[in-house]
Amino acid sequence: MSDRRPPGEAAARPEMDALLERLAADRAATLDAARPAAVAKQRKRAGMTARERIAHLVDPGSFRETGQLAREADAEPGDRPADGIVTGSAMIEGRPAVLVAQDFMTMGGSSGELGGKKLHTAVRRSIREGAPLVMLLDGGGHRIQIGQSSRRYAPSTTTFQEFARLSGWAPMAAAMLGAGFAAPTNFAGLADFISMVRGQSTMGLAGPALVKAGTGEDVDKFELGGAQAQVDRNGIADLGTQDEAGALDSLKTFLGYLPSNARAPMPMRPAPAEDPARAQALRGLVPANTRKAYDVRRVVDLVMDEGSVFEVKPTYAKNAVTALARLAGRPVGVIANQAMSMGGMLTGPACDKVAHFVALCDAFGLPLVYFIDVPGFSIGSPAEKAQLGRRSAKLIYELGHATVPRVSVVLRKGYGLGYVAMAGGRSFEADAALAWPTAEICAMSIEGAVDVVNARRFAEMAAAGEDPAPERARLIAQMRAEVTPFGGAESFGLDDMIDPADTRPRILEALDRAPARRDLAMPPKFRSICPI
Repeated sequence: MSDRRPPGEAAARPEMDALLERLAADRAATLDAARPAAVAKQRKRAGMTARERIAHLVDPGSFRETGQLAREADAEPGDRPADGIVTGSAMIEGRPAVLVAQDFMTMGGSSGELGGKKLHTAVRRSIREGAPLVMLLDGGGHRIQIGQSSRRYAPSTTTFQEFARLSGWAPMAAAMLGAGFAAPTNFAGLADFISMVRGQSTMGLAGPALVKAGTGEDVDKFELGGAQAQVDRNGIADLGTQDEAGALDSLKTFLGYLPSNARAPMPMRPAPAEDPARAQALRGLVPANTRKAYDVRRVVDLVMDEGSVFEVKPTYAKNAVTALARLAGRPVGVIANQAMSMGGMLTGPACDKVAHFVALCDAFGLPLVYFIDVPGFSIGSPAEKAQLGRRSAKLIYELGHATVPRVSVVLRKGYGLGYVAMAGGRSFEADAALAWPTAEICAMSIEGAVDVVNARRFAEMAAAGEDPAPERARLIAQMRAEVTPFGGAESFGLDDMIDPADTRPRILEALDRAPARRDLAMPPKFRSICPI
């Protein structure tokens, strides 16, 4: 068959072929295969390159890069490829996401003007599309060579303003995968979930060199900002993993519990078959003796769908457990006092941990399930020095502003203001306020109350040579008769006392009845003021 194309069209084909060949070459210059020496160097300091990290995280073949060919006017193709930051969109477990990955192989992952614009565009895209923003961070902040110019730095950028706008609209998840001092820490600090790699990742406002120059302090980078510091001790990051694959997988797991945005439907899973043996096992977990410890995570595991519990901040403030889980396939947020750590007492770090978790769940519509066994708030000089008054207020503040359903189950101790802050009884209008027969609900421990009320009397008895122990025992027994598991239900301070084996169906019933959001009937103010 003869070529019937017009002469002009036939002549244009070689020109297009040449342009496409150049385009392919320019693209290839940005890829890992074009930089074998840089890739080899990256392998020695970390497990994957920026592009490999994206490929590990997203659904195969779904990544569509934005700004791959971006380069400064003075740069040749392959020189500072993509200006040190890889951005684009992809699917993660079948749902859209916006990706940002720092490329440490390009000037230590620092951002030039184009890199900054790419990040800004990614955040704006996440807002516009209502898709999660996922940040894979490994590098420095603003490129110093550019930042040390008043003309170029004075206008600054609205990127952080956009981060604030995105907060609570679409989930933000970050993995700190290597160097992370300065700007990457600010980006991650605004995220809803942060994972780090132990022995590899760092984060903080300034690295050791800047700290040495500014303060004279000589400190190792991991001691300053490694996972042991920022995950376990400071709680800035949520999870420490053994390798990069684990850190990336944790982001996928985290996002799997949340909707794509605050107005999107919940990511439901099929409800598993009910297992009566798991329900029956709940009866033998919690000792009635309040001095005996047990692992509340076992209670959580048996009430929630099997294998569905994902703990957030498991190594920080261990006296409180915060976890994402599923209940008959529905995502929920779980908050529990951990009797194995400080008896489940609420400390400053525990208050911060729980308050942030309440805000996360409320932002994305996850109902809150509380398992209460709390001796109250920490007291004494250390607590006051740690500003527990404000931090405990923040915990109450966040729950008071939450619009999602909430259910509380008193497993054992429900003492004082700690009981209130854990949504006990009628304190925050729980959609179901339940208790096990082991519940002990009162203002404070019985022994402590007897000692406080009768301190002078016991002192006078001792001064008179009379042993106060028998009288103390009598008063404790007398008070204990008033602090009964059934008293709260008899006064209608609780909805019901339940068999532990019925905990799961009773929570499910309450959540099935409750509206997805409640009207707080706030006065016509512009905003509330967080205590800290």
